[in-house]
Amino acid sequence: MKLSARYEQTSCRLVLEGFPDLSAGHGDQVLGILTGWSLALAGRPELEGKREHLVALLQVVLPYARHLLSGAPRVFGTDESPMVIAPQDSGHALLLRSSQPDTPPLTLQLDDAELADLVRCLDQLRLDARVQVPLELPAPQPLKRSELRHRQPLRRRLAAPATGMAALALGSVLALLLPTPKPPTAPAAAPAAPARPVAPG
Repeated sequence: MKLSARYEQTSCRLVLEGFPDLSAGHGDQVLGILTGWSLALAGRPELEGKREHLVALLQVVLPYARHLLSGAPRVFGTDESPMVIAPQDSGHALLLRSSQPDTPPLTLQLDDAELADLVRCLDQLRLDARVQVPLELPAPQPLKRSELRHRQPLRRRLAAPATGMAALALGSVLALLLPTPKPPTAPAAAPAAPARPVAPG
C-alpha cells in the first residue's frame, strides 16, 4: 500500500511517497521505504528527487539556518554535493545538481520568509514519527571559535585589545613622569680623635 507524507507552509510544500518496510517491523501506516519526493516553492518549478537528494537537502539547509540564526552564515555543501546553499545579497541561493547527465544545475533564490517555510517543512519531516526512512542526519555541532568571533562587530572585537594597549601606554607614560627615587646616602663617619703623645718612660 503506497503511503504519502505531506508538509505545507505558506510558500512551500514537501511531499514524500513510499511504502512501509515490513521487514523492519513497521506498521502499515509507517513510511519506511522512500520511492520519491517533491518540493514545490511558490512561483518556481516543482522539484523531484531520490532519497540521496532529500538527505542532501536536509544536510545543508538545516545547519545553514542554524548558523544564520546564530549570526554566522556560511556556505553549506561542496562542489560535488547535490545541494549547496549560500548567503547571497539579501537572500539565499539554493543550488541543485541533477543526477541526470547533461543537465545544468538549477539555482533558486530564496528570501528569508521562503527559507523559513522550507526549514519548517524539513523540521516537520524530521520530527514525524510516521516517517522511518533512515536520513543519516549529522548531530548538531557547536559553532567554532572562529565563527563566534565573526558574530561580534569589528569595533567590539578590537575594543578589548585597544583598551589594553591604551592602559599599557598610559602606565608607561606615568612611570616616566614620576621622579626617580635617589638611593639612600651612607651616614658620614665620625672624625677620629687626635692621638696623644706618649712620654718616654
